[in-house]
Amino acid sequence: QVQLVESGGGLVQAGGSLRLSCVASASIFSRSAMGWYRQAPGKQRELVATLSNYADSVKGRFTISRDTAKNTVYLQMNSLKTEDTAVYYCNARQIVLGVSLDYWGQGTQVTVSS
Repeated sequence: QVQLVESGGGLVQAGGSLRLSCVASASIFSRSAMGWYRQAPGKQRELVATLSNYADSVKGRFTISRDTAKNTVYLQMNSLKTEDTAVYYCNARQIVLGVSLDYWGQGTQVTVSS
């Protein structure tokens, strides 16, 4: 059963904007801290944003938000750079008794052209 579904990726020119969406199942959304990660070719997956933290590389340009009524988390990406090109993944993290459990979406491709 697919519990996290990302959308909104695509091709955009440098300086442009995109908004990514992640729809979670109600059971996952209600029990999880939501966030966004990305993975560029040849690089490790890295944290982009949570509701309380942003990667230094995206501060001032990206904004994470949520709509609890829709069980959805968004990533508004402005002033995009070619370095932002990556597959972006939605993450849901549950922590119970000190143990974390991560759920991942399938990923959505973001390509920023010069």
